[in-house]
Amino acid sequence: MRAVVLEGAGGPEVLRLGDVPEPEPAAGEVVIDVVAAGVNRADVMQRQGNYPPPPGASDLLGLECSGRIAAVGPDVEGFAVGDEVCALLAGGGYAEKVAVPAGQVLPRPEGVSLIEAAALPEAVCTVWSNVFMLAGLQPRETLLVHGGASGIGTTAIQLATALGARVLATAGGPAKCEVCRDLGADVAVDYREQDFVEVVRETTDGHGADVILDIVGAPYLDRNVTTLATEGRLVVIGMQGGRKGELDLARLLVKRAAVLATGLRARPVAEKSAIVASVRENVWPLVADGHLRPVVHQVVPIDQVAEAHGILDRGEQVGKVLLAVRGE
Repeated sequence: MRAVVLEGAGGPEVLRLGDVPEPEPAAGEVVIDVVAAGVNRADVMQRQGNYPPPPGASDLLGLECSGRIAAVGPDVEGFAVGDEVCALLAGGGYAEKVAVPAGQVLPRPEGVSLIEAAALPEAVCTVWSNVFMLAGLQPRETLLVHGGASGIGTTAIQLATALGARVLATAGGPAKCEVCRDLGADVAVDYREQDFVEVVRETTDGHGADVILDIVGAPYLDRNVTTLATEGRLVVIGMQGGRKGELDLARLLVKRAAVLATGLRARPVAEKSAIVASVRENVWPLVADGHLRPVVHQVVPIDQVAEAHGILDRGEQVGKVLLAVRGE
């Protein structure tokens, strides 16, 4: 089958189409004929040589996909050949077929095309598991989302708004800030021109943010803690700005606040399956009724995968970039 392979580590030029063996479903797995795959920051990091796949995972890029079930392994219930689905992967999405544990598969939600469905699993599972399952965001609390125009950010804004929270978001430039407001953010902060610490303080009358979802990492660590409300929760899910930062523990103690850090890809299958089950129960109805929609920046043919990565490298995207692997 065709798949995107890496010719070493580096820029988008190391990506090319090649032939690899087709996967077979093990017990508890299904094989999906991939229609589309999401392009994520983690894929860029792996391409650069900075994010190797976890043990036992495919070394192909691609952490989410959509398509139709082509084969069902032993001990799988609830799915059949031909079902239209999307899936959370540990790797392998940039290919014509991928094997995945059945617990990480979701039915295509009503009202979303099969191609668009590829934009959902990674972002929705990340936001739901971190903002709601871990940090416990409640209605009428305030959420600050960094990178509000990203795939994660556009999902977090919509989901938190739908569930009754107040949302503030940071983004780079007026156009991306406008997107955040259109999706439901009460306030959008242009981080190039404004200090989010001051804006949050002013717009919350000094209360601060109850939950902060951060993809930046080190440069924002101390400022995020400053921005937290009493008993606030900072969830760090990315290190786009760096790995090491300084933290004033006294400020953390006074606020009785928490700093949490998680990853999704390397979690055991049982944990990812539990997250997917919770998403299906709690989030999929919001997708079906239109409260949460995938925001797709561009759909790029798989043979132009270097251009898809270039869009992320240049920071041009609003929402998700998708690879079209085969016709819908």
